Amino acid sequence: MAIKMITVVGARPQFIKAAVVSRALQSQELIHEMIVHTGQHYDENMSQVFFSEMGIPDPAYNLTIRETNHGAMTGKMIAGLEEIFIQEKPALVLIYGDTNSTLAAALAAVKLHIPVAHVEAGLRSFNRAMPEEINRMLSDKISKYLFCPTSTAVKNLEAEGFKNDFYHIENTGDVMLDAANFYFQKTNPSSLKKFYTGNRKYILATIHRPENTRAPEKLQSIIQALNNLHKDVEVILPLHPGTKKLLHEYGIQTNFTIIDPVGYFDMLQLINQSSLIITDSGGLQKEAYFFKKFCITLREETEWVELVENGVSFLGGADEEKIIRMAQVFLSKPFPLSSALYGDGRAGEKIVRALSAM
Repeated sequence: MAIKMITVVGARPQFIKAAVVSRALQSQELIHEMIVHTGQHYDENMSQVFFSEMGIPDPAYNLTIRETNHGAMTGKMIAGLEEIFIQEKPALVLIYGDTNSTLAAALAAVKLHIPVAHVEAGLRSFNRAMPEEINRMLSDKISKYLFCPTSTAVKNLEAEGFKNDFYHIENTGDVMLDAANFYFQKTNPSSLKKFYTGNRKYILATIHRPENTRAPEKLQSIIQALNNLHKDVEVILPLHPGTKKLLHEYGIQTNFTIIDPVGYFDMLQLINQSSLIITDSGGLQKEAYFFKKFCITLREETEWVELVENGVSFLGGADEEKIIRMAQVFLSKPFPLSSALYGDGRAGEKIVRALSAM
């Protein structure tokens, strides 16, 4: 008889990661998966489009939580998830990444003595001002199964005293590599024409972290760097409506191409056909590497330290001059041949194999 496992998701990167493991689960009969969506990302382009285009099973529950403050959001998620866990009695709860949905699911489950499996365990930015850092540290501590995307993540856990006699720690590789490999084959190169019909090469940029968007001087500096780069190279920026509103409030002018948020398939093509990535996204840093693109990261630190160590990503922060200077270097530099930093593209299979043996 199959055991019941509840997968909790709430944000765009988690939908993509969950799609990988859900697909791997379909080839076995030991685990029955039920998906719960907290509602953390709820608009069409940030949520439903991912379920429909990636073939993720529809959520059995959607909490539709709309709070914006961390405490209120996390608290309501814990309460809602606890009710579901009590009713459904899962043998295991599976969580992804470092969002409020991740931590809420881990807390709700562990209080009910339900084992937790954490995909993307062991990541550390060592910046405790980031809500994501707190979420991932606490989630790791109270999870039983820790599936790490890199050897660095395993070493981080070991340095913090995690031991295999209590935890199951495994370097499975990164499920995002599985996703990029599998779903890119389903994309259409001509989809780019929806966003860009020019002949110039282009830079793909994204900005979403509060440390950048909620700080007018930082956002102004980043936008000015993109404005200057756009004089010589097209800059395309998929922009969330919330950030667009902030640009208007701050009176910051943009002179490059802004498009609405896009689905995962279109994003893969935008990455693949770009010449450079500029982003504050954790996931996009890796996707740039998967498609052999240099990346300028709009942060002072990153969890994906191996990208910086291998010279394919650069920490630019919000420094206008630094961003422009590194962009000019990367745009004229061939991408180096690198080792497989994120596994062999079979992370989903390894995770399911480990869970099936529990």
